[in-house]
Amino acid sequence: MATLSHESHAGRHGSGWSPRFWLVLVVIAVVLGFFLFTEHRAHLFGLLPYALVLLCPLMHLFMHGGHGGHGHGGKPGAGDTGEGA
Repeated sequence: MATLSHESHAGRHGSGWSPRFWLVLVVIAVVLGFFLFTEHRAHLFGLLPYALVLLCPLMHLFMHGGHGGHGHGGKPGAGDTGEGA
């Protein structure tokens, strides 16, 4: 009688989770997300203006990194490309 070791058993099946398991997990996550969104839609849309206002300082901090920031003594208009007014 041949016995399989743990290493050979794990090597044949990879991670051990079947594609059916992942499919069921994704379907459950989508259904839960749908019900969560539909039941709390009013709360989410009510907070949207505040979220935009709170994101402005973060966008300012992260998006100014591309042009060197403020007050570094660069020539005015040196970065102009001629596009837009």
